[in-house]
Amino acid sequence: MAAEVVMPKLGMAMKEGTVSTWNKKVGDSVSKGDMIASINSEKIEMDIEAPQDGVILDILVQEDVGVPPGTIICYVGKPNEQLTEQNRSANELQAPKNEVAAAISLEEPTAHTASSKKNKETVRISPIARKIAESENINIETIQGTGPKGRITKADVEKVLAEGRTSEASPQTVERDSPAINKETLPVAGMRKVIASRMHNSLLNSAQLTINMKADVTDLLSLQREIKEVIQQHHNVKISLTDFIARAVVLSLQEHKQMNSAYIDNKIQLYNHVHLGMAVALENGLVVPVMQHAEKMSLVELAAEIKTRAADARQGQLNTDRMQGSTFTITNLGAYGVEYFTPVLNPPETGILGVGATEDVPMYKGDDLQRRNVLPLSLTFDHRVLDGAPAANFLGTIKQYLEQPILLLL
Repeated sequence: MAAEVVMPKLGMAMKEGTVSTWNKKVGDSVSKGDMIASINSEKIEMDIEAPQDGVILDILVQEDVGVPPGTIICYVGKPNEQLTEQNRSANELQAPKNEVAAAISLEEPTAHTASSKKNKETVRISPIARKIAESENINIETIQGTGPKGRITKADVEKVLAEGRTSEASPQTVERDSPAINKETLPVAGMRKVIASRMHNSLLNSAQLTINMKADVTDLLSLQREIKEVIQQHHNVKISLTDFIARAVVLSLQEHKQMNSAYIDNKIQLYNHVHLGMAVALENGLVVPVMQHAEKMSLVELAAEIKTRAADARQGQLNTDRMQGSTFTITNLGAYGVEYFTPVLNPPETGILGVGATEDVPMYKGDDLQRRNVLPLSLTFDHRVLDGAPAANFLGTIKQYLEQPILLLL
């Protein structure tokens, strides 16, 4: 009997999934566990596996088309098997019966695919990277992947493409090339579509203002060096500067309730709990894992939670329930050498803290000129909820905690 492969529901908040790439076409033979398609949810990219041996009888959802969870996207059955009217009507009504949920593979191949001969279906590659490679006739088996577990990323394909064009193009041909030819059009779907919509709506529907402040974190970095080995040995957690910053933000939010709030339906909702969001950059965008009830966590517990959620996000294993309900967000661009910047609010939150790269600067401490470590901080807040003075006081409290780091351990 034909198996109905459906768009899986990846968490309670998921509203739509998009087929980014079909790895098989109608009539192709498949074995149970073969990767037949790649999908984008609103937050996550995943691969869909064949639920049984057979052939692809029909594909109902084309690439770059978004459909609700539970929608039948294709049928897998025996060769020459005819789909019944019951199959068709079930799909039209969006109430499939006896459906076989598609198996989802994040990174690890199944026993069948691991033992089979390497081919284009088993190469680890992101959907958008596969699309670019196919459109440019690049053999993906020749590309060296730099992503997790050797996964081929968009940047890997673009590098191969650039190297090929550089070696083949002459000055004369480059001059003759039309600008219209040297462009690439990518669909806005999945994660990128959600980010585009949320950030645009954020700027349209709030009164955002960014203020900057710098904190002297010399003593904090010294404290980190002193305690990191002890924490590593006793708690198996590698403490970082980001963890201290997160702890400082949580404590400051408890003192400044107005910043731990949301503007909803012309009302300001103040929260007693702190659900701290930490922005994590991914290959095709970003997600914001949420540390729920961060106010109840110690520094070590918060550090462990941040690392666990960030790892889950990068591996595509973060449940959507862990990406909603945040009351305040931190985004850190320090690793990229950025100093001050203007973070965009994660609606409906009132504030978001941008963290830049630490810098060694000469600074007077009393009459002594010393070498100190300075951390740039950028706070974007919703001016509908609070004014500049209370926002500056909140940022000043964060600065105080960072400059007196012993308070973060209490």
